[in-house]
Amino acid sequence: MGGCQLPGDPVSRSARGVYGITVASELSGFDPQTLRLYERRGLLTPARTDGDSRRYSDANLERLARISDLVSAGVNIAGILQILNLEHRNTELESDNSQLKCENARLRAAESTARRRTGSR
Repeated sequence: MGGCQLPGDPVSRSARGVYGITVASELSGFDPQTLRLYERRGLLTPARTDGDSRRYSDANLERLARISDLVSAGVNIAGILQILNLEHRNTELESDNSQLKCENARLRAAESTARRRTGSR
């Protein structure tokens, strides 16, 4: 099951917070105050250091690009939050579906192997 992912995999590199707010601002095109606003409104959740500094990840920057697209399309912050939440839920459901397909394939293979061993069909 090469494509099946196991639960509990370590955090992917793209999800690790590595950029400070100044760098994230430069990379995203949003000023730091806007990044703070988006965090307060729940659009973005950067990681925090032990000293409570924000650390943005590649995944955060991708989310900011999506936010930028939605802002350009004229969607307000409440609408953006709703869209992002629905997109996230859709991604979770797709992941759950893929895991169920992997488990189903594994069970079918085990059942087939067991049948061959016992000689039944």
